[in-house]
Amino acid sequence: MTSVLRSVVTGVGGYLPERVVTNDDLAKIVETSDEWIRERTGIHERRKAADDQPVSDLAVAAARIALEAAGRTPADVDCIVVATTTGDLTFPATATIVQRKLGCPVGVAFDVQAVCSGFVYALSVADGFVARGRSKCCLVIGAEAMTRLMDWTDRGTCVLFGDGAGAVVLEPGEGTGATADRGLLGFALRADGTKQDLLFVDGGVSTNGQVGHLRMQGNQVFRHAVVNISEAIHAAAADAGIPVESVDWFIPHQANQRILEGVAKRVGIDERKVISTVARHANTSAASIPLALYEGVKDGRVKPGDLLLLEAMGGGLTWGACVIRL
Repeated sequence: MTSVLRSVVTGVGGYLPERVVTNDDLAKIVETSDEWIRERTGIHERRKAADDQPVSDLAVAAARIALEAAGRTPADVDCIVVATTTGDLTFPATATIVQRKLGCPVGVAFDVQAVCSGFVYALSVADGFVARGRSKCCLVIGAEAMTRLMDWTDRGTCVLFGDGAGAVVLEPGEGTGATADRGLLGFALRADGTKQDLLFVDGGVSTNGQVGHLRMQGNQVFRHAVVNISEAIHAAAADAGIPVESVDWFIPHQANQRILEGVAKRVGIDERKVISTVARHANTSAASIPLALYEGVKDGRVKPGDLLLLEAMGGGLTWGACVIRL
């Protein structure tokens, strides 16, 4: 029997800042209401990082939990890939800051920037290290402080986002090449730069030297999300050699409850298999998938051996999906 090296998820972690911002809190600073936000997005509240809490701190907190779950320590880590849009500094990469704060030895450390799709992209990149024998213990982290990008006068965007971080530990594991193998089984990654104006930040180092604010054409993003994500899901399932309906858990990017429901319905996934955290976390961009995964693992729904389907779409536009057997 042929032996295949797989990237296996051996630990999952998550972290949310302490401060809770409710819809009623936002109604005090922008023209909105709890009812308006809930009806359109399903969001009830979100977390906001403290002013002195950079995104690397969120990432480190999630990483420590993931490492403990995997039975590993920072000394074991030889690769760190951080998916983030809201890094501590223009450079160095937030991953190198995480490496320093954790006390990891010299190794590979870099960031991936694909906005809300970042965690799926980062998993694919990390798979190239682990499944080819170039990493024995890789931290893949999605961490965001999205509230730092908000225009608090724009009720169409500022109510949607929150802060947080999620992490997984990837380690090499032997498989047979069959769908029963543990590990990352299939991917589909996509990007369409012609749709940039639908979701972007109006600042940057080489344009205006500013951080900028998030800008979005919500209705257009919704329309593209359901269609594009559905295609990527089918492509990732085909790459993994599994029927979409066979997955045990659908863990989507937590952008909007209506998008979650629309995608699940379009691809034929039972709504009881959908893990949704959007009501309490809002959209944490690259952190949303690993945070939802962590919640599912922590509360016992997601178990070793379960077949998971992850998907996301973000600015760029970028989108993608992957299949994992935990």
